[in-house]
Amino acid sequence: MLARLALAATLILGTAAGAAAQEPDVIFKKSTVWRPLTPNDKLAVYGIDDPDIEGVACHYTTPERGGLSGTFGVAEEVSDISLSCRQIGPVRFKKKFSQGDVVFSERRSLIFKRMHIVRGCDAKRNTLVYMVYSDRPIEGSPKNSTSSVPLMPWGNEQPPKCGEWLNG
Repeated sequence: MLARLALAATLILGTAAGAAAQEPDVIFKKSTVWRPLTPNDKLAVYGIDDPDIEGVACHYTTPERGGLSGTFGVAEEVSDISLSCRQIGPVRFKKKFSQGDVVFSERRSLIFKRMHIVRGCDAKRNTLVYMVYSDRPIEGSPKNSTSSVPLMPWGNEQPPKCGEWLNG
């Protein structure tokens, strides 16, 4: 029993530390289910910048539960998350990366469920590929969304080759 409590505390602390790396910007929220005495269910649109690649931003839309469980942060959020990423300026790589590196992660339930945005490189097409998915330690979710960012010239700057920035 004590080992389970220690594991739960470790997961909670690890979740808090991982989410603190980058806070997404709230773009807007739209109510989807009206609730008379508690907050409504909503769709929320967030924006993030790729922390390792300057000039690329992603927006994702995620459902947020209202009601009492949503108010107290104990509702398990569904895994329906959409994703769109774009080049918003000249692309500059800050460091090498591996296929499937985590760009952003946040908790989607009290302890076990997390949402991840990961990045890869399609070197043949010189395109960054982003995927969002949710997971659980025991049972993941097949629900996901993918977005591609072809690296294009910006002004007079030619785009870098993403394949040159891959580890291995």
